[in-house]
Parts: sequence; structure tokens; C-alpha cells
Amino acid sequence: MYNRHSFAPFNAAHGRRHHPFMQSIFRAPVNVYKTGSSYELLVFAPGRVKENFNVKTKGTELTVSYMPPEGLTSPDWIKKEYSRGAFERTFTIDESIDTTNIKANYTDGVLQVSLPLIPGKETPQQDIPVN
Repeated sequence: MYNRHSFAPFNAAHGRRHHPFMQSIFRAPVNVYKTGSSYELLVFAPGRVKENFNVKTKGTELTVSYMPPEGLTSPDWIKKEYSRGAFERTFTIDESIDTTNIKANYTDGVLQVSLPLIPGKETPQQDIPVN
């Protein structure tokens, strides 16, 4: 799994760009677990609007993103520990995932993306010795 970051400095034409460390505090955290028939991605994104999520695949990438509604005003925060703003997370998937049957459901601030496995396509685990 990876997330794209920009090391671009401040740019007046495009607004302020943050260092990758700062960007990471604004992205939605993700937990992943495996069942007998799927991988489950849990994207923790409270306070978002369900219709503004976008889940898509292209080649070997799964992208989960969110764009807040137009005109959303932000209060003058005294303390802010999480963001309800835009984010994009990109994950690498392989041929063992049935991309035509991926499902997503947003409930109680968690976007759950179910990635069903194709039976018999999963690559076997290989133990690598550490020298």
C-alpha cells in the first residue's frame, strides 16, 4: 500500500503544499483484514457525505477518494485533530481480487470496501529467511 505525496514547496498559483508528513495527518486512516473469501478495507472517515466518496480500480490499483461538497464552510477551529476534507488513498491489488464484484458501504463514519478473492487465484505464502 502506498499514498502519493508531493514535496512541492509553497506555490502561490496552486495554494500551499504540505510536506508529506503533514499530508499524512490529513488523510483517512485505513485498516485491512482478510476473511476466508475477501480482503476488507476499513477507511475511517467520520463526518463525510456518502455520495462524495469515489472508489475505482485501474489496472493493479484501487483508489479510494473523497471530495467534500462545494461551499462547505470551515469553523475557526480552536483545536483540530482530524480532517473532514478531501483525501485519496491508492492501494496495489493483484489478480487474486475479483475487481468486478468489489463493493463499498459507508456506515457510522467507516467506509468498508470488500475485495472478493477469486478461488484458486491467491498466491501462496512464501517464507523468506532472514540472514
